[in-house]
Amino acid sequence: MKKRIMGKIFEFPVIIERDECGYFASCPLLQGCYTQGETYEEVLENLKDAMRLHIRDRLEAKEEIPSVQNIALTTVRVRA
Repeated sequence: MKKRIMGKIFEFPVIIERDECGYFASCPLLQGCYTQGETYEEVLENLKDAMRLHIRDRLEAKEEIPSVQNIALTTVRVRA
């Protein structure tokens, strides 16, 4: 029987983008955690599910869970 690990709350920065097809979301600190959805709410719930599974797998494998120390969001102007 698999032991369920519950209780700890993790907080990660996420990126949510919108285009003509809907929404795309990812968590840069958890490689491979990305999803899509038709609405903002749907993509956010889908991402939470993906992150939850990713974290549980890492905890069960006794792998380190990354944490963010400092984050900045900015835009960059590039002339083509």
